[in-house]
Amino acid sequence: MGLLDWIILGSTLLFIVGFGVWRTRGSKNVDDYVLSGNDAKWWTIGLSVMATQASAITFLSTPGQAFHDGMGFVQFYFGLPLAMIVICLVFIPIYKKLKVFTAYEMLEGRFDLKTRTLTAILFLIQRGLAAGITIFAPSIILSAVLGWDLRTLNIIIGILVIIYTVSGGTKAVSVTQKQQMFIIMTGMFFAFFFILGSLPTGVSFGEALKIAGANNKLEILDFTFDTNNRYTFWSGITGGFFLALAYFGTDQSQVQRYLSGKSVRESQLGLIFNGILKIPMQFFILLVGAMVFVFYQYNASPLNFNPAATQAVLESEYVDDYKALEQDHLGLEMEKKIAQNAFSAALELKEYNAIEQAKQDIIKINQRESTNREAARQLIAQADSVVETNDKDYVFIHFILNNLPVGLIGLLLAVILSAAMSSTASELNALGTITALDLYKRNNKKEQDDAHYLWATKGFTLLWGIIAIIIACVANLFDNLIQLVNIIGSIFYGNVLGIFLLAFFFKFVRGNAVFVAAIVTQIIVIIGWYLDWMSYLWLNAFGCVLVILLAMITQAFDNFLGNSHPEIES
Repeated sequence: MGLLDWIILGSTLLFIVGFGVWRTRGSKNVDDYVLSGNDAKWWTIGLSVMATQASAITFLSTPGQAFHDGMGFVQFYFGLPLAMIVICLVFIPIYKKLKVFTAYEMLEGRFDLKTRTLTAILFLIQRGLAAGITIFAPSIILSAVLGWDLRTLNIIIGILVIIYTVSGGTKAVSVTQKQQMFIIMTGMFFAFFFILGSLPTGVSFGEALKIAGANNKLEILDFTFDTNNRYTFWSGITGGFFLALAYFGTDQSQVQRYLSGKSVRESQLGLIFNGILKIPMQFFILLVGAMVFVFYQYNASPLNFNPAATQAVLESEYVDDYKALEQDHLGLEMEKKIAQNAFSAALELKEYNAIEQAKQDIIKINQRESTNREAARQLIAQADSVVETNDKDYVFIHFILNNLPVGLIGLLLAVILSAAMSSTASELNALGTITALDLYKRNNKKEQDDAHYLWATKGFTLLWGIIAIIIACVANLFDNLIQLVNIIGSIFYGNVLGIFLLAFFFKFVRGNAVFVAAIVTQIIVIIGWYLDWMSYLWLNAFGCVLVILLAMITQAFDNFLGNSHPEIES
């Protein structure tokens, strides 16, 4: 990194923090702090919702996902637009009519206090863990690649977010996320066009797509019905739908974004905006990863993109075996470049037999390369059982640091850290709100004024910020980071979504039945995930359906025993 990179990185992050504090200073009450005074416009809501979901994990992991496995991951988001329609038609009107501060406040009126408290606690567990991971994800990757101290990075990111989130609450999160989304998309477009400009003369974007397609990187749709397959059309349209419905409809980090809307219409337009643009945005980020793959068809790439993993194996007894794989990898890169040139020449001359032959040669070479990479991962695992062998999360950052010009490196690092800050800010904002209003205020027997709860909300936001930093400092890398966050969400979201659907549509089911069903469901879902009964995406639908069925059965049994009277609030 050059001096210009440091200036761009530092000034960008300081601008975001300073702007957030300056624009949102002086919240006078809980309504201002939690709901931003209910004055947010639809475009602010839409960008804030997108920025909350698009964490640093999105911009680190997604390109690597496309590099290794192709663009099929976009199917994960196919259920999202449908979920936005349901939330706009059902959730938003109910939340706005009841004038709630949190999503879980509604559950007490419909069921009872213990159901509200249980659902809030489920949210705090999964979102508290996720907040730590959204800090930890960029920190561990940047520390491995740049040599920066991991814990110091965790603390710096956490403190920057805490400053403006505690200071300005929901409005600070929303106004800074507009700036962050601009920085993020600007950086990604710069990276995309730089990749295209770095390809050999004569290799157009269309030809780059054909090269990516020849290597199965553009296979987007998979219609096979296999519950163990993570990314298919059916898992996206069902499991992805339930996950999106639960996340955007019941997760306070998102609900708080559109509860701040000026009206029902503004909130609905904000979510529709997100529903329309989210899939194209993810498609574009995956396409960047596919173009990185094409770039490395013509340029040297490491056998493993994680420098810490490479260092570990080179300092072990397996160094000779690894160097032999590296030598073979180098030879394959030369063969690959020749085959790609033959493919390009055949395309230009429209010699279809030659095109097919070159395509088959490229596929065989890349299959051998994949075999070598897998062998390298096994050697790394034998050399050091702790170091991360899965290098998907390191592909894009390796490309940034080793190929982008001075200045653009600083901008892309600002993209990564801005994304981490935007998601973490929303999470801390929601965690502090839920703790203060759903747990502390609701269970506080002593009457307090509004100023007391304003400071309590700020205090709990600060506390959760410290907890998130601690979680980040003790976390361990787990497969692909974007999958880890979605796995944590899938374990809890289905159950929570089922509780809300019971509240909306099953009027005969009462609080005691829901409370018991929710606890049993959560235990079963955790067991199912641990025993790998199904792909994690299906856990959302499974948990949702299970809690509804158990609650209905429990209520029917309760009625049969003659206990159909309303519960006394507890």
